[in-house]
Amino acid sequence: MNNQEIVGKLWNLCNVLRDDGITYHQYVTELTYLLFLKMAKETNTDEPIPEAYRWDMLAKKQGIELKRFYTELLNHLGEKCTGRIREIYAGARSNIEEPKNLEKIITNIDGLDWYSAKEEGLGNLYEGLLEKNANEKKSGAGQYFTPRILINIMTRLMAPQPGELCNDPACGTFGFMIAADRYVKKHNDDNFDLSLEAQDFQKDKAFTGCELVHDTHRLALMNAMLHDIEGEILLADTLSNQGKVMKNYDLVLTNPPFGTKKGGERTTRDDLTFPSSNKQLNFLQHIYRSLKANGKARAAVVLPDNVLFADGDGASIRGDLMNKCNLHTILRLPTGIFYAQGVKTNVLFFTRGKTEKNNTKDVWIYDLRTNMQTFGKTKTLNEEHFVDFIKAYTAEDRALVEDERFSCFTREEIKAKNDSLDLGLIRDDSIIDYEDMQDPIESGEEVVAKLEEAVDLIQSVLKELRSLEV
Repeated sequence: MNNQEIVGKLWNLCNVLRDDGITYHQYVTELTYLLFLKMAKETNTDEPIPEAYRWDMLAKKQGIELKRFYTELLNHLGEKCTGRIREIYAGARSNIEEPKNLEKIITNIDGLDWYSAKEEGLGNLYEGLLEKNANEKKSGAGQYFTPRILINIMTRLMAPQPGELCNDPACGTFGFMIAADRYVKKHNDDNFDLSLEAQDFQKDKAFTGCELVHDTHRLALMNAMLHDIEGEILLADTLSNQGKVMKNYDLVLTNPPFGTKKGGERTTRDDLTFPSSNKQLNFLQHIYRSLKANGKARAAVVLPDNVLFADGDGASIRGDLMNKCNLHTILRLPTGIFYAQGVKTNVLFFTRGKTEKNNTKDVWIYDLRTNMQTFGKTKTLNEEHFVDFIKAYTAEDRALVEDERFSCFTREEIKAKNDSLDLGLIRDDSIIDYEDMQDPIESGEEVVAKLEEAVDLIQSVLKELRSLEV
């Protein structure tokens, strides 16, 4: 049995809990509590867990005794233990009311093919479960789950290196940092090429994050642990003053939440130059300010279209970004790849300069949106869709790239447009007659004339109908 089949079996157990009113997201959290104990047993890493609260003790219980013991176990692990165990179980409580349901889930987990799961990697198994949850629209989890293919492309182009401090200030389930860790290991023979000190750095300090939602933070901790990553994952709001400690990074990879703060209030962070009620504009400020000013620190960030053209603070923030950083590339993404189908998104790639001014000379924009299919559950994004973009991005001389989707705008051109970056979209073939389009004023006059004709026609028809009634 492979991991995909195991994930399917685990996911189907959710049906057992429907009568208990358990949501999909609550179910994944419940599974996290249980899978942690089972996986610790299977990997012989359960020594930090008190013997009285290990998997084998839980699996022996039944009925009311099981429910009472499970509640006691959650409380003990969340309050009396230390380290990752305490972090994962902090504030944990079960939403399963029926003991028989809890018993059935434990029995089914115990009966899975754990030998095969360990062969493929328990981290991959857990990631598969999180992806399954994200793809289930009713769970609502897609709002924090970035498609794995996009994560991998962004990570590959940013090429994290051993010894670099990497961060995701809105880490969700920690997918970007796990991809960064995987990239470093792949290009350094699973870290065996590194000294013991460097290996410890990669495990304990290289990959960090921050997540605001408690249950999602719990999933991130579990995901990191199963991938042998022990870097700090804060349970905090990056846009509050708690976020001030997050700085001096070599690399940031992230997909921050879209929208405005509830009630429209401005951020509570008091060190941002241009505070805004727009979350993504505040995240963008945080990100480029959190990079080391050494000419090498870099970021790849998923942001919605409004960041490219918002006036006021938006224009000021874009100007500040292009001063402090070299905003060298924008990838305009196809529609339908995120939970909110109508949201149009982009990836901004930039490098922090050594100075505070004039670091962006020109911006290259790749349009992967126009004349592209709409993606969704049945039509998924895959690596083939990015082949031409990667060629353009990595070209030694971008000016020699022959690709109509790839265009360049100088800093002067952008300034002339009030620092708007809403640029680079190519001719849309769904609009048939570009060349035959009339001057807007003439077209407007024609429309008015046709409307007047239509009104006259309606009035004459009404007049005819009245005469017939008489």
